[in-house]
Amino acid sequence: MKENPSNKRIEIGDSVIVEKMKSPKTKEEGLQLMMNTYQSRLYWHLRRLVVHHDDAQDLLQDTFIKAYQNFDKFKGNSKIYTWLYRIATNEALQFLNKAKKMQKSDEGTEYYLQNAVASNAKFGAEKIEILLQEAIQSLPEKQKMVFTIRYYEEMPYEEIAEILQMSIGTLKTNYHYAKEKITEYIREHSEDLN
Repeated sequence: MKENPSNKRIEIGDSVIVEKMKSPKTKEEGLQLMMNTYQSRLYWHLRRLVVHHDDAQDLLQDTFIKAYQNFDKFKGNSKIYTWLYRIATNEALQFLNKAKKMQKSDEGTEYYLQNAVASNAKFGAEKIEILLQEAIQSLPEKQKMVFTIRYYEEMPYEEIAEILQMSIGTLKTNYHYAKEKITEYIREHSEDLN
């Protein structure tokens, strides 16, 4: 984003970012434009998946590093936004898989998730939002990814299919099952809100 003389924000298009990223002389400027344009949306996508702020920040940084190092592989067949979401989602999946393995060797994944959700409560989050986050974190990985992107980002199935590299039918099935499981989880744990 750039400021113009009348103090209105001007949206930077993908074509400007691509042009800057393709040139060695302006690649760092292109990265800065890409980060300014997409970091907030990517952060919240990652935060919903991994819960902890620090983990989301680390994954966001890893996402932009990978994008910078591999921009020559961006073919322009999709939006930069979609490409970055695919990288961020893959980073989150790898992180969650490592966390599961580490937690299984300690006290189990449930302990990690309960602590993550409890840490959010300290920052004044509403109880129902905490319960929703617990429900989302209890989902299998694919369902969690599909639900999070569809529910929070309101992204069309076609874009989600491109990001997660799944068929639209599989996505719809995963989303449906995720909604059912979340509803059931909230129903079972709603007495905890009192």
